[in-house]
Amino acid sequence: MEKKIQLYNSISRQKEEFKPIHDTHVGMYVCGPTVYSDVHLGNCRTFISFDIIFRYLKFIGYKVRYVRNITDVGHLLDDGEDRILKGARLQQLEPMEVVQKYTNGFHAMMRIFNTEEPSIEPRATGHIVEQIEMVQQIIDNGYAYEANGSVYFDTLKFAQSTGEYGKLSGRVIEELVAESRDNLKNQDEKRHPSDFAIWMKAAPEHIMKWNSPWSIGFPGWHLECSAMSTKYLGTHFDIHGGGNDLKFPHHENEIAQNIGSCGCHPAKYWLHTNMLLLNGKKMSKSDGNTISPLELFSGDSVHISQGYSPMVVKFFMLQAHYSAPLDLTDEGLQAAEKGFKRLMEASKILSKLQGLNAGKGSLDEEMIGLADAALTEMSDDFSTPKALAKLFELVPKINSLGDGKLSLNDVSDTALDHVRQSFHGLIFDVFGLKDEQAGENNAVDGLMNLILSIRQKARANKDWPTSDEIRDGLKAAGIVVKDSKDGSSWTYE
Repeated sequence: MEKKIQLYNSISRQKEEFKPIHDTHVGMYVCGPTVYSDVHLGNCRTFISFDIIFRYLKFIGYKVRYVRNITDVGHLLDDGEDRILKGARLQQLEPMEVVQKYTNGFHAMMRIFNTEEPSIEPRATGHIVEQIEMVQQIIDNGYAYEANGSVYFDTLKFAQSTGEYGKLSGRVIEELVAESRDNLKNQDEKRHPSDFAIWMKAAPEHIMKWNSPWSIGFPGWHLECSAMSTKYLGTHFDIHGGGNDLKFPHHENEIAQNIGSCGCHPAKYWLHTNMLLLNGKKMSKSDGNTISPLELFSGDSVHISQGYSPMVVKFFMLQAHYSAPLDLTDEGLQAAEKGFKRLMEASKILSKLQGLNAGKGSLDEEMIGLADAALTEMSDDFSTPKALAKLFELVPKINSLGDGKLSLNDVSDTALDHVRQSFHGLIFDVFGLKDEQAGENNAVDGLMNLILSIRQKARANKDWPTSDEIRDGLKAAGIVVKDSKDGSSWTYE
């Protein structure tokens, strides 16, 4: 298959052909969850998006090392409090109990959405040595300074000497004064308000702390990703991803740390997922405009009229590009449910089709063209909505071949095999969708075959009232019976 993926350069925003640094081997690092609470839908969208990118790169032949971290120390709130420690205090648990509880919950939710495990899933607490070493390298290169046991990155010096700080996010140094993540803590220790901590001296009551050359303390939040991406992917790798809210300050500071320690810009491409809205507004617990994954599945929310299965929710998310905002609405989910069922039905029909033409059929070129176009759209910055649109152009053709409106003489086995490879490959191998009724399909198929057999006997006996009663009863249950010269078939409405 062609591997000409087009991606945006994260700094210039210009499209360019994706060429892995190490030939056919791709290195991808994605900022994982901070495990102090249940994973929310916005996080789910991010990790589903990067799972699809991981799957697609493998689908077209690349070998991918996908690293996604677990943040279990050092992620500070704006008031300087560690998120893990806050969770431990509120729940009266040990910090590592909080970490384990929500890491398990995160993994369970990822399995519900049928995502694959990353190649490596390192934890921040397992890489304290590497983080201390990186802090020392940054100090040695003149881009950090120690103050009262804490170590701060010198953003002003870095910006003036390299011109790099702010390129990813488009910020200028004057704007960074007010927007620094930890600008409410230890201002008197900093040389500039935008400087950020890469090592923090721990207060006596702080539980999670380690020995270092500067103090007993803990690493800054931004440091872990720089240290772990370097350890597992090298000083320069292909793709770095995360939510759009991480572009500044987290990813901007990662770049500064990597360049400050080894002189290398860490990633060639930076990919960011956009916001998940609810009914056109940002999700917010304070105004009640929020919904959890479990509430979405169960329907136990004022924002939706019913529960939606995980695969329907996932299918809904695929209908927007990962970098575009996505508005979660009841109407949109209902439409996604219908679309998902249509796709699964077409997939079942396609699995059973056998072309009657050993040569070239009149439909071959059109169907192969649509299948290839879906792959082409995925190779354009992983555009799932455009790829889905091409698959849905194939659906009427597949259905018509299944119910006899189009002749199987018009399509060759070779063409059908080609279409199946792309259609099923994208749906199941790349998008990670699965037929949630698959376990019920055999029983349903058996019942429907029995019902259609009884109806066929009624038709043969010219018992039209019974035939019509069966057809109308099935339609009321959401099943459409289609009669053709080759017999009767059925689909969900």
